[in-house]
Amino acid sequence: MSVYYTLCFLAAMAITIAFVNQYIMKIQTTIAITSGALAISILMLILGKTTWPELQQHAVEVVKTVDFGSFLLQGILGFLLFAGGLGINLPALKSQKWEISVLVIVGVLISTLVVAGGLWLLTYMAAIPLPFIYCLLFGTLISPTDPIAVLAIVKKLGAPEQIAIQVEGESLFNDGIGLVAFLTIFAVAFNGNEASVGSVMTLFTHEAVGGIIFGALLGLMSHIMISATDDGSMELLMTLCVPTAGFAMANILGVSGALAMVVAGIIVGNWTRYTGFSEQSQKYLDHFWHLLDEFLNALLFLLIGLAMLLVDFHWQAWILMVLSVPLVLAGRFASVAIPYIGFRRVRSYNRYSVRILTWGGLRGGLSLAMALSIPAGIKLGSDGQVELRDLILMMTYAIVLFSIIVQGMTITPMINKAKAAEKAGFPID
Repeated sequence: MSVYYTLCFLAAMAITIAFVNQYIMKIQTTIAITSGALAISILMLILGKTTWPELQQHAVEVVKTVDFGSFLLQGILGFLLFAGGLGINLPALKSQKWEISVLVIVGVLISTLVVAGGLWLLTYMAAIPLPFIYCLLFGTLISPTDPIAVLAIVKKLGAPEQIAIQVEGESLFNDGIGLVAFLTIFAVAFNGNEASVGSVMTLFTHEAVGGIIFGALLGLMSHIMISATDDGSMELLMTLCVPTAGFAMANILGVSGALAMVVAGIIVGNWTRYTGFSEQSQKYLDHFWHLLDEFLNALLFLLIGLAMLLVDFHWQAWILMVLSVPLVLAGRFASVAIPYIGFRRVRSYNRYSVRILTWGGLRGGLSLAMALSIPAGIKLGSDGQVELRDLILMMTYAIVLFSIIVQGMTITPMINKAKAAEKAGFPID
């Protein structure tokens, strides 16, 4: 079966789960799709181990038809981040620019170091010693919050504006920064690049700064072209050129396509929206991209649930898989709580800010895609029974599922308390 046919049937499955969810489970759509796909994966694994082994093998082959890493990192990621950038309120973002900048850069660094250090100790205690460079690799892929998961779950719950801006802005930008950091450590770990501070900073700067500059140029070009026509359909079609040809060109140039899409989306959403689009297109812009965003999100979260079929579970790594969840939560808490010590010296914040930012720091498909990109064949431990890729993929998958299902389903009470605190006149901590 072709990749196109596979995606067609998977999309229909995701939409069917979302439809049934309206009448039975009645939970957030992306959580329902992930949970439904996970239940299907578990059922296939059970049937494959008991009465119908061909079913499991066929299901694995179908899921493998879609290269998850390429599908996300080189495909729909551009659409999802551009759609997220379109919805950014730039004046509101400017009011939190320092907080977001610190959370994006310093926060990711703190979380990466905490997770890497903790994982190094855990693997040593579990008799599967992991070189620190691989611990850093895991820290870079799991520390950034996933904007796709965050925007799909947390943003829609209507958190207080100050918290919502930080969650939204941080998730969009630390996604790009985290991806750049991952590619930098990846190059040192597997491509033989020099591990000096200068070479790492050069590679990081090329990816991150280059992506921001390219995104600004892409947004400016889009603005000029959209402003030059009054054809409503053509204006909307031109926005599709950004996450398609624009995203592809960023990857070809070796700059961060993720950051480029966010920057271009902010420019189109905050400048072109009001001065370049015709009156008709202004009405349909958000509807068009919201529908496309919902469709791609549904497909992505279904693939996250089905990705369980691709994980080769090893009993030696189960303890690390379980302990990785609190380890990553501890890293996330440190990455938020430490910057907030400085933030509170100059501004007042909602008393639930740190808790919501910690628990709402969801991980999703991006972390899985990065984990799947790790080369196979690197053996760990004295007996060589565990592969590096399998170990990191197991831990990543456990964290992603816990993040989407458990954190996503339990974040609502915190947000409701934060809103109640502001209404009662006690918004600060």
